[in-house]
Amino acid sequence: MKYYFSAIVDLPFDEAVMRVTEDLKKEGFGILTEIDVKETLKKKLDVDFPRYRILGACNPPFAYKALLKESRIGLMLPCNVVVQELPSGQVEVAAVDPVASMQAVENPELAEIAHKIREKLRKVITHL
Repeated sequence: MKYYFSAIVDLPFDEAVMRVTEDLKKEGFGILTEIDVKETLKKKLDVDFPRYRILGACNPPFAYKALLKESRIGLMLPCNVVVQELPSGQVEVAAVDPVASMQAVENPELAEIAHKIREKLRKVITHL
């Protein structure tokens, strides 16, 4: 099982970040964290890296339900979405598959939540 799903988008990098953020919001997600990997690697290691942004997306109602079922599920939150510039110059948007990541938890009560979040994230990626 793949641990993510993705799409190549016909958008400039910054516009792709903005668009995925807006589409996540429409599905009930907020962005809790935003990591600019290119900037961080330049600052910490003085290396050049393609544009790469990690968005930590959270859907509060579903996060709450998951936390009630499994107190340590916060280790798997938030759902990461990556926007990256490929060597070809194209931009790829990828989202973690929560169903794949929940398999490691071994709590069947999380399956329904993971499937609903997967649907929402997949809808965002497909819509782009």
